[in-house]
Amino acid sequence: MNSQFESMPAMIAKPMSNPRSPDAGCLYVVATPIGHRDDFSARAVDTLRKVSVIACEDTRHSAPLLNSIGAVGKRVALHDHNEAEACAGLVAQMRLGESIALISDAGTPLVSDPGFRLVQAAVKAGVRVVPIPGPSALVAALSVAGLATDRFSFEGFLPNKRAARRGVLDALAQDPRTLVFYEARHRILESLEDMVHVFGADREAVVARELTKTFETILRGALADVLQRIRDDSDQQLGEFVVIVSGAANLDVDARRLLEGRRILDLLKDELPPSRAVRLAAEISGAPKNALYKLIDE
Repeated sequence: MNSQFESMPAMIAKPMSNPRSPDAGCLYVVATPIGHRDDFSARAVDTLRKVSVIACEDTRHSAPLLNSIGAVGKRVALHDHNEAEACAGLVAQMRLGESIALISDAGTPLVSDPGFRLVQAAVKAGVRVVPIPGPSALVAALSVAGLATDRFSFEGFLPNKRAARRGVLDALAQDPRTLVFYEARHRILESLEDMVHVFGADREAVVARELTKTFETILRGALADVLQRIRDDSDQQLGEFVVIVSGAANLDVDARRLLEGRRILDLLKDELPPSRAVRLAAEISGAPKNALYKLIDE
């Protein structure tokens, strides 16, 4: 999850006990801070100082962080637009004995960030892949949400377009697991509005904003209430967000039919006259027509 690091003093990492050079021909997947610099682990700092190459999501973004810890390895860009092409060269370097670290702009690589193709290519080539764990917005938000974490589904970023976004949410409406999403400032209100529409106004939710940074806020409550608080405060619309929604409660047959009817109605109402859309949705789902008519203008 992209982030700007807080302007806090860089951590002065003490050398690890029995320091040694990284294993030759190894890929290190290194977690970096999501905000607060003091969350940088000593092992991550030590690894980044010693590797030959550091693959960055954005070399310019990561430069201040890497400079602050004295990381001198060659920096190469690895992002969504060049990862497929860059993998072969990086894997070839590792097979020749070079040690490479993979970092994202912030947090743990591969969690809604690039890196999957490189890790997959390294594994296929027999290159050792080593995790250097650390900060993750996903885990940080779950740890303070106060919602069930024994089972959860991480859905990353929702689609940009409303119809596609509601389609994804509709498919999750009856999922009993806690649902976790990342969201950006320019879509936070629209995404929460769609969640209220699909999941219902009373579904419990948590919105964690700017985690570990100066203006960190965590809003808890019913979806509609959280949405209204963010609408009413423009400051709460800034930054980066983790949205956590409680899983669906056990629903009776009538409630499940109505949820299914609404999902079908959302797909049909822009393509067919209202009366026909309602009739088809009712026939397919078994939901009552009068209840579906009430939803037609939502």
